[in-house]
Amino acid sequence: MRFTKKMAAALVIAAAMSTAFAQKIEVIGAGASFPAPLVTAMADQYRTLTDGRVTVNYQSIGSGGGIRQFGEQTIMFGMTEAFLNDEIVEEVEKKTGGRAFNMPITLADVVVTYNVPGVKEGVVFNGEVLADIFLGKIKKWNDKNIQALNKSIKLPNLNITVVHRSDGSGTTNIWTSYLTKVSKEWADKIGYATSVNWPVGVGAKGNEGVAGVVMNTPGALGYNSYAYALLNKISYGYLINKSGNTIKPNFEATSEAANIDLPEDTRIIFTDTPAAQGYPVAGFTWMLVYENLEKNKAIKSKNEAEELIKFLIWAITDGQGLSERLGYAKLPKAAVDKNKAMIRELKWNGEEIGKKILG
Repeated sequence: MRFTKKMAAALVIAAAMSTAFAQKIEVIGAGASFPAPLVTAMADQYRTLTDGRVTVNYQSIGSGGGIRQFGEQTIMFGMTEAFLNDEIVEEVEKKTGGRAFNMPITLADVVVTYNVPGVKEGVVFNGEVLADIFLGKIKKWNDKNIQALNKSIKLPNLNITVVHRSDGSGTTNIWTSYLTKVSKEWADKIGYATSVNWPVGVGAKGNEGVAGVVMNTPGALGYNSYAYALLNKISYGYLINKSGNTIKPNFEATSEAANIDLPEDTRIIFTDTPAAQGYPVAGFTWMLVYENLEKNKAIKSKNEAEELIKFLIWAITDGQGLSERLGYAKLPKAAVDKNKAMIRELKWNGEEIGKKILG
C-alpha cells in the first residue's frame, strides 16, 4: 500500500488527538492550613483516579494568603475558613462581572492543644477559663480555675505559654469567634477576625507552626484543627459546651449539628452551639471560585476550567470518604446541595459548563 499525503495527515491528526486526550492538567490552589491534610490526601487520591492526568497542587499558606492570591488571580481556587466579606465580593463582581462563590469543602473542630509533661488528652476547659488564659489572666497550669474543672488530674505548677497564629488565619477567626461569644471582656477588648492583637503569647505561622511550637514547648497551650492534633499526636482538651456537657471533639456530632443549623448563605461558625452533644468550636472551610472562570487569569483554557469543576464535584462527594479518618466531618447534605447549586452556575465565556458537567 502506497503511503499518501492523506494518510500522513490522518496520522498527524490522530497523534494530536491522542496528545489532547492525554494532556496533563495542574489544578492550582492555595490558602487555609486548616484543611491542608485533607486537601493533600484528596489530591493524592484524585491523581491516582485520573491515572496521573490531573494533579492538584495545593499550598498551605493561611486563609489570608488564599484570599489575597484569589483576588490577585494567581491561583485557580482559594481556601479559607473566613467567609469572604461584602467588600471583597463586590470587588470581584466589579472586576469579573460575576460572583465569587464560597463553597463549603469540609467541616472540622478547632481544639485546645497542649504540652503538659505527664498529662495526656482530656484536660477539661470551659469558655471562661480559655478566655482568661488567652487574656493572660490565668498564667499557671495549676490555677484554681483549671484545677476545679479537672479534680482527678494533678496539674503542675508550670507556666502556661500561649501559642497563637502569627499569620492571617481562618482558624483564628473560628477560635476568636468562640472567645468573643463566651467572654464579654474578650469581646470588648479583642473581638474576632483572621488576625487580632493578642494580649499575650508567641506567634507561629500556620496550623503546622502552632502544632510545632506546642509539641516542643513544655507548658504550651494553643489551638489547632482537630486533624493536626490527631496527625501529630498532640494532647488536646475537652470543652464544656453551652448545655453544660463536657464534649470530646466529635466529627459525627459536628456534621449532624451542621445539617440541622446550616443557614441560607452558609456563613456559619459553629461556636457555642446549643446542641446538647455539640462540640462548641467548629467551622467550615470554603473553596473560593469565580463564577466566570475565564475571568480568572490563572485558568488558561476551558479544559482547565472543566477539570477544576470535575475535581470540585469529586471533592464534595466521593472525596468526603477521606474526611473522618483524618479528623474532619463529612459535609452535611445541606452543604453538598448548596455546593451543587453554585457549581451549576459556573461558566466559561457564558457557557454553563458547571451545569453541563454536573448534569
